[in-house]
Amino acid sequence: MNMRFEGTKSYVASDDLMVAVNAAIALERPLLVKGEPGTGKTELAKQVAGALGLELIEWHIKSTTKAQQGLYEYDAVSRLRDSQLGDERVHDIANYIKRGKLWDAFEADKKIVLLIDEIDKADIEFPNDLLQELDLMEFHVYETGDTIAAKHRPIVIITSNNEKELPDAFLRRCFFHYIRFPEPATLERIVDVHYPGIKKALVRAALTQFYEIRDTPGLKKKPSTSEALDWIKLLVADDVDAATLRETDPRNALPKLHGALLKNEQDVHLFERLAFLARQRSG
Repeated sequence: MNMRFEGTKSYVASDDLMVAVNAAIALERPLLVKGEPGTGKTELAKQVAGALGLELIEWHIKSTTKAQQGLYEYDAVSRLRDSQLGDERVHDIANYIKRGKLWDAFEADKKIVLLIDEIDKADIEFPNDLLQELDLMEFHVYETGDTIAAKHRPIVIITSNNEKELPDAFLRRCFFHYIRFPEPATLERIVDVHYPGIKKALVRAALTQFYEIRDTPGLKKKPSTSEALDWIKLLVADDVDAATLRETDPRNALPKLHGALLKNEQDVHLFERLAFLARQRSG
């Protein structure tokens, strides 16, 4: 089977991103993907799985997630309760072992893609606690004495929003790629993929304003690729034309349908202040 990723019709991947994916596959190392939220990190794993014809197993990390949960969890409380009730299940400890996502990935009959999504949300020790399992592609189940080894080494894609630094020992075991925010030409291609047939003049006017908003000094949260797509979808739905967008009056600095782009009150107030200052200067 050809295990080279060359992008898909529905996902615009840069050349260096495709190189990174294929290097991680060749090296059989996890691919660690960082970048701003909304730049397509999670979607990358789905597209790689789809392009290579592989099943995708997703493990979405939360602040309370422990590494052990990815392997398995032993439900001692249920076993104690069943023993008190005289349940026959209690004689087989395997009945109280709940398989985690890594176990599912290791036991898969075919090669799969394993997504470990937003690893930086977890405790700082979380990555270190998975070092051996991701290196050796096996782990031990102490309660049963079994060793679970990968039948087929999965393609592991790990995403991070850079909320916290990851340990050096973990980084050494990964192939790293940072997804930069797309240039205007690339973002225009992304828009075309999502909204084929959209008027070019509207897209260019919208993206001009979008990048002006992203470059506004003092902005707390820059709008992402996914937010640009949502905003352009709303512009089309409201039948806003390119000329209307280009007629932006600095005295009304809030962009049209700004709720799709500005996601906190500080940034809304920033644009309101800019409009106030523009009115003062013009008055």
